[in-house]
Amino acid sequence: MFDDGFDPLVPQAADQPTQMRWSEAWARSWPVAVLVGIVGSLVALLVTAIGLMLPSHPASGTPVDAARSSRSSGPAPAAVVAVRTGGVALTERSGPSTYNPVRGRIADGATVGVLCQAFGQQVTGTVTTSPWWELDAHGLYIPDAWIDWPRRVRPAIPWCGANDRRPVTATATVGTDGLSVRSGPNTGADQVSVIKDGSVLTVACRQWGQVVSGVEGSTASWSKLGDRRYVSDAYVRWSPEQPFIPWCGQAPQSVPPATRAAFIKQAIAPAQAGMKRYGVPASVTIAQAILESGTGVSTLTRVDHSLFGMKCFGNPGPVAIGCRDYATHECNSDGCYPTHASFRAYGSQAQSFADHGLMLSTLARYRPAFAYTYQPDKFAIALQAGGYATAKNYAKNLIALMKQYNLYRYDLKPPKPVVSPV
Repeated sequence: MFDDGFDPLVPQAADQPTQMRWSEAWARSWPVAVLVGIVGSLVALLVTAIGLMLPSHPASGTPVDAARSSRSSGPAPAAVVAVRTGGVALTERSGPSTYNPVRGRIADGATVGVLCQAFGQQVTGTVTTSPWWELDAHGLYIPDAWIDWPRRVRPAIPWCGANDRRPVTATATVGTDGLSVRSGPNTGADQVSVIKDGSVLTVACRQWGQVVSGVEGSTASWSKLGDRRYVSDAYVRWSPEQPFIPWCGQAPQSVPPATRAAFIKQAIAPAQAGMKRYGVPASVTIAQAILESGTGVSTLTRVDHSLFGMKCFGNPGPVAIGCRDYATHECNSDGCYPTHASFRAYGSQAQSFADHGLMLSTLARYRPAFAYTYQPDKFAIALQAGGYATAKNYAKNLIALMKQYNLYRYDLKPPKPVVSPV
């Protein structure tokens, strides 16, 4: 629990008899006095250090000096907002989700500067229901659901950087020519306007589209500026770094279920639907979801709704809505090592389940596994033999999960044989 106060215990010297002479008292008490002085100095230093480490929060109703509230070398706030919670303190978190730990609190009615925005978990508060979170002047995230904006209008807020907690800016980089704004994410779409080189862009979300090569590289990612207004990211420069922008149409961040049993319960219906449509055993699908997503805890799952860690290999395929780079681990004959890879991003977890079954059923290297639709252990072994994962014990781990939680009970029964009339 966050504690914004500190009560040091200061040792006290014992009372001296009143009739004792001063010199005798001093001779007897000076070691104690020196010790008390040393202890007092150490306590004062400790209190000062703790005071510096704790977030500084204004009292209820006390306005915040924007320059004072922001970090000494950081940017000025994009806006100063009021907290409206109905009497309780608003928690500040390390990330834009209730899954992220609490790092501070702001009193109801207090004001605070906000620096940049993040697309996170959708929450309902006293002001609104929203997936938007703001990085405040304390370097922590607060949800829009409890924010009262000046004049009740949410202004344009810059995106937060993907790594450093600071606002970032997008500018058009096209040289002498202007940047074409098109009605769709491809060069064949109608040109609706032209943006001058160096113009600052307000990006709403990203859309996967035609691959374009430009000043910033070659990419199929496009930035959506507004309704039917797209520019290729090949001509968009972010400074000082890239933000973590959602794909257009993507659901807000998810929060992992409280228990593994709750996670399994959520996975039963989509896993059985995949078995019915594609022939992947429901037990195998659920076990893979547990193993690949860390029971819904991984960032890839919470942010991009991917339960199975499926990679892009150049494009997201027919179901996913985009590709995003993540740190990961790969394994070979020499062992496992850290690396980066491009993973599929989904609009929802339902899309992730659907893409999982589609991919397994259409790639030739996994075809032998489908001889074992009603034999899940053999299906898991055939998946690994087809190259699904680089971990040596992948199939063994899947089988262990299926046995531990009796996931076999969720598999559909084999169809009854059709008996032809004699």
